[in-house]
Amino acid sequence: MILARGPERPFVIGHRGAPAVAPENTLASLEAAVAAGADLVELDVQPDLHLGHSPAERPAAAASLDAALELLAARGVGAHLDLKLPGYEREVLELVHRRGLDDRVLFSTTWLDTLRALERLAPELPRAVGYPRDRHGVSRLPWPPGTGPAAAAAARSLMPARIALLLRRTRATVLALHHTLCSPGTVRVAHARGVPVLAWTANTPAVVLRVAGLGVDAVVSDDPGMALATLNGR
Repeated sequence: MILARGPERPFVIGHRGAPAVAPENTLASLEAAVAAGADLVELDVQPDLHLGHSPAERPAAAASLDAALELLAARGVGAHLDLKLPGYEREVLELVHRRGLDDRVLFSTTWLDTLRALERLAPELPRAVGYPRDRHGVSRLPWPPGTGPAAAAAARSLMPARIALLLRRTRATVLALHHTLCSPGTVRVAHARGVPVLAWTANTPAVVLRVAGLGVDAVVSDDPGMALATLNGR
């Protein structure tokens, strides 16, 4: 999958489907993201190959990864698979291959072991490192807890210098950054290394427009319909 943005707009990725419309990580949420026109749909994949951000946040109507991939393959939509723990990479890759999604899949994780396993098993597939680690669902918030505007600005200013080390250590081929860490310098440094940048989670028109203006390659949103309408109306 080529993730570099086109001339008109960045890719739009439905975060856990479209939870602004239907419960996250369910087939209904995936259907809503597809209906909204998302280019890819992000799924949180647990070790038992069902969807859920964590065991405690597993939806009542938890979908199997296989059913989710079958749905996306039938609709011609890409899959963004976020592996929540190490150890089941081979099984996930087998399902991706079975559903014919090898050329429409993006992997992401915060785990070094998972990135290394994916590199070993399927080096041709894009691998994103999520940063910072989303231990407490911080993607739902404007900025991770316990920080303010000054801390956010400081972290953002340091991010371009961290990219080389982050990529060297993880050998990731894509950066998935919290939107507050995205800046012109970060995008410029990543692109100079041939690495696309994904901004998560952009849930207001203002955030969508800001990160799109920075040149990110994909915008991840709980409301992909809103993100697309915002981008198409610029």
